[in-house]
Amino acid sequence: MRFMALLAVISLLVLLKGTRLVQGDIATAAFYGPPYTPTQCNGNSQDQFPPNNLFASVSDALWDNGAACGRKYIVRCLSGTGDKPCKQGNIVVQVVDKCPQNPCRATILLSRDAFNTLSRSTTSKLNIEYAEV
Repeated sequence: MRFMALLAVISLLVLLKGTRLVQGDIATAAFYGPPYTPTQCNGNSQDQFPPNNLFASVSDALWDNGAACGRKYIVRCLSGTGDKPCKQGNIVVQVVDKCPQNPCRATILLSRDAFNTLSRSTTSKLNIEYAEV
């Protein structure tokens, strides 16, 4: 009986290990599309992009004179326009660039793949929660 209870607890911990809840700042996110290079972080280097293509360009509020390069943020969609635009779950994105517009149209511009992972909408701006990891 003890063994079964221990096994249940271990199984629950394994399941929850991949679940991360964000408790961070509230901001907006939009997407940007290719070409993604050159970037202000690493120019034309393709090595700067994570293999899962979950990366972002950030506004002046997060840019920190370039210190944001390589930072990772966990991001969760809170709301947006349209009917249920948010998908469940969080993603982790890596900063590879500074927003090309000033002022930026969102706090974080997500790669198209990152945006599509968070949202059912292909055109909206999202309200997000994010925290540095």
